[in-house]
Amino acid sequence: MFKCVASDWCQGMFDSRIYINEAEENLGETITLAGWVSRTRDLKKIRFIVLRDRTGEIQLVVKPESKEMFELPLGREDVIAVTGKAVRSNVANAGLEFVPDNIDVVNKSEQPLPVDILENKKSDLDTRLNYRFLDFRSPTSNAIFTIQNTLVTAFRNFLSGNGYMEFQPPCIIGSASEGGADLFAIPYFDKMAFLAQSPQLYKQMCAISFEKVFTITPIWRAEKFNTPTHLNEVRQMDIEQAFSNDETVMSVLEKVLAHMLQVTKEKAAEQLELLGRELVVPELPLRRVTYTEAIEMLQGEGETILWGDDFTKTQEKLLTELVGQEAFFLKDWPGAQKAFYAMPYNKEDEADAKYLEETYGNVEMGDKIVRAFDCLYSGIEISSGTMRIHLPELLAERIKYKGLNPDNFEYYIGAFRYGAPPHAGWSIGMERITMTVTGQDNIRECCMFPRDRDRLVP
Repeated sequence: MFKCVASDWCQGMFDSRIYINEAEENLGETITLAGWVSRTRDLKKIRFIVLRDRTGEIQLVVKPESKEMFELPLGREDVIAVTGKAVRSNVANAGLEFVPDNIDVVNKSEQPLPVDILENKKSDLDTRLNYRFLDFRSPTSNAIFTIQNTLVTAFRNFLSGNGYMEFQPPCIIGSASEGGADLFAIPYFDKMAFLAQSPQLYKQMCAISFEKVFTITPIWRAEKFNTPTHLNEVRQMDIEQAFSNDETVMSVLEKVLAHMLQVTKEKAAEQLELLGRELVVPELPLRRVTYTEAIEMLQGEGETILWGDDFTKTQEKLLTELVGQEAFFLKDWPGAQKAFYAMPYNKEDEADAKYLEETYGNVEMGDKIVRAFDCLYSGIEISSGTMRIHLPELLAERIKYKGLNPDNFEYYIGAFRYGAPPHAGWSIGMERITMTVTGQDNIRECCMFPRDRDRLVP
């Protein structure tokens, strides 16, 4: 028998519902499954209905003797609940099929669907984003966000398990986080406020008190780009650590990255296979390549690039080939390329002077570079970080060096006037690393609800 039970079903049926991947454990027992109709195939003497839930699919087999179920009109993505028995099958792909005693229609879906979630003929990206809730049900999108969830969970678990405290920075701020102009201004009662372009100050404030902190937070940048690799709202996965320098947190980063990739390789193997991805977990420690070395490598390959230039995405991929490792660090960046809070080398410090002499042949290079790094994985920059300036006088000096007024950053400088230890940190772009791991060409595929200069809905 069947009936439409949108309210009845919710009143009790779901209490006994199990997931499809649990059906095999209950062979021969009367159980209830629920989900979406993925597709149907009607033959003269048998009807196949493929039911899908968050754990997978199972084929329902209905025979003509069950007249009402056999003739029940069902469309793709109708929500149904079925009660019956799971049995072994030599025909079904999973070796299992379901013989229903009754089918309850919980909710009908309009037909036709605006996007093809079976991906026989993939809908264009804009249409899929317009109907994102449906697109999430497609095999590709489901795999991408399952992988993303695995990456984020591994990130959080590793850090929580190693003594880091998770903190929550504000998303509404009173002035620029990093001195730039790419801010979204919003009215805030009788004054103007801004959407945070970085949790930078707040993670430093937490680190100089709690020592080891991390956050996963949205940030906004009002840049008018509209490229496959750019969004105006993204999520950052950040750490900040006291009593540390750039090398300290680079060591943390490589361990976090390897852990995230290893966990994803193990726990999302099915999704990676669906996307045709074979994850390479890099061996540690990762190679450290100086910015200057990288420039020389590229120049040796005939690239038009000068010391002080940033790398194009094509050059990042070429560098990966030249270095010969899936992941590596680019360190010692020009001060002009990095934010004002990046710690410069101190030529008067014995350890810094020795490093500069051994690496560059002279200590004067310390005037040009800062203790900053990027991490490239699979040819794409996925993270950047620096040792921060914890000395108020030096911080004011570097703000001036950037052509900014220290008076406008007194709230920031003031945070380091009361016993701030040396500290450092980094940030991984959540959508960026998802894009790299899943092999997508457009970052919008890796953001549940993208925000760019053209899109504000859904």
